[in-house]
Amino acid sequence: QVHLVESGGGLVQAGGSLRLACAASGSIFSINAMNWYRQAPGERRELVAGVTSAGVINYADSVKGRFTISRDDAKNTVSLQMNSLKPEDTAVYYCNFDLGIRKYWGRGTQVTVSS
Repeated sequence: QVHLVESGGGLVQAGGSLRLACAASGSIFSINAMNWYRQAPGERRELVAGVTSAGVINYADSVKGRFTISRDDAKNTVSLQMNSLKPEDTAVYYCNFDLGIRKYWGRGTQVTVSS
């Protein structure tokens, strides 16, 4: 079994920064992709950023130039540096690890950006 735990969420004013982290524990051989998703109230869960095992990174258009994803395979962790935060970034942020056979989700961490 694999468990993911997110940390780093909180309340920040518009224009501020937060850094999210996600750590995995359990039986992990390799991780194809590490992703961050978010879900705002009443909205569908959306992909924010992802990084593959080959280092290919993609971002949602809404966060390009503001968010940076990074992974550490030695520690099975992924981080999301979020700068220039906007009120529309308010959501619960989830990390997601694609292990090929199965995908795992964390429980989420709340990010609230006040105007």
